[in-house]
Amino acid sequence: MRLTIKICGLSRPEDVAAAVRAGADAVGFVFHAGSPRNVTPAAAGALVRGVPVGVLKVAVTLHPAQSLVDAVLHEFRPDVWQTDAADFASLVLPGDVTPWPVLRAGAAIPEALPRRLLFEGAKSGTGEVADWAQAAALAHRAELILGGGLTPDNVAAAVHAVRPWGVDVSSGVESAPGVKDPHKITRFVLAAREAALGEL
Repeated sequence: MRLTIKICGLSRPEDVAAAVRAGADAVGFVFHAGSPRNVTPAAAGALVRGVPVGVLKVAVTLHPAQSLVDAVLHEFRPDVWQTDAADFASLVLPGDVTPWPVLRAGAAIPEALPRRLLFEGAKSGTGEVADWAQAAALAHRAELILGGGLTPDNVAAAVHAVRPWGVDVSSGVESAPGVKDPHKITRFVLAAREAALGEL
């Protein structure tokens, strides 16, 4: 099965273009005022106008108000919604938006897992490496997208250790907070793909 690669925290047209050009399967946009990668729903909608069909558009939030959710749905039209697992209990989302619940290293893990989930460090966007051993155990029970502290230099080791369904990177392919480096994006995608082929 093909490894799904998500480049997250995009906020500039050239960064979106670099992710698509490198072969990313998903592009993520952060809607959270506390993040240096925060974008408005309207800005994100403009950024994805040229994204090819087949590349997933992911809305990334943290404890969002329904008013923000509604604005993102209207302006951005995501394929996927990524937020902490507990947030979904209070969100109203259309049925055609796929949920990616986020579980975090060090927090309680529910006994019943969703079919697909994202596992990362305790705090998003900080470069904190997730617990790969815990992730590997969860990857046997669900389609796991591994985030948290991944870089072009460690993603191959992460893929071999965890054998995830997908990988997610943000700060690990940046030259400054919120500014993506196209060479790092390309290196990340190539390293992840090569490692995944080795696991077949």
